[in-house]
Amino acid sequence: MFITLEGPEGSGKTSQLPELAAFLRESGYEVLITREPGGTPVGDQIREILMNLKNVSIVPRTEILLFLAARAQHVEEVIRPALAEGKLVLSDRFGDSTLAYQGFGHKTDLATLQALLDFSTGGLKPDLTLLVDVPVEQGMARKLENSSEWNRLDAYALAFHERVRQGYFALAEAEPERWLIIDATEDKASVQQALRTAILSRLARHGV
Repeated sequence: MFITLEGPEGSGKTSQLPELAAFLRESGYEVLITREPGGTPVGDQIREILMNLKNVSIVPRTEILLFLAARAQHVEEVIRPALAEGKLVLSDRFGDSTLAYQGFGHKTDLATLQALLDFSTGGLKPDLTLLVDVPVEQGMARKLENSSEWNRLDAYALAFHERVRQGYFALAEAEPERWLIIDATEDKASVQQALRTAILSRLARHGV
């Protein structure tokens, strides 16, 4: 099963993944954790370009194509092979990030983006997507507390990040069977429990 965690900046989804994976392994599942952009040697190099604060000249179209290039490599080199081996794949971001950030955030045509997204993934979609949600100002405040994590995308205006968050809500509303929203304003333990409950419930529904 392919499970993705999405959310605005500072939602805390990344920090939840190791504990979540450990719990699922203890529950008997073979788990692979991965992330985007990145997840492969090629993807990690693209990630450095995308996230580096020195690269403020990157325009939205370039940004889109770089993300999609990293994702194409990620799908073929990591995700599909792991799924074929029967592993539970947990990815910190996937294609919905492109729709939220480059679509709603940059106001790029969603139909065009979706076509490019389908090409880069070969049509692969998650079985479950968890939207780890936090209000924009709260999330950005969290990121600023740990300035070592501050990157080029974080530096976009608050209005951009608000469009991203609202974009996530729109995506979740359009596919309610795939999406579940997790309130990340709660303490870390509560968020972790909510993630575990959501995943176990979906695994049970699929008989996994």
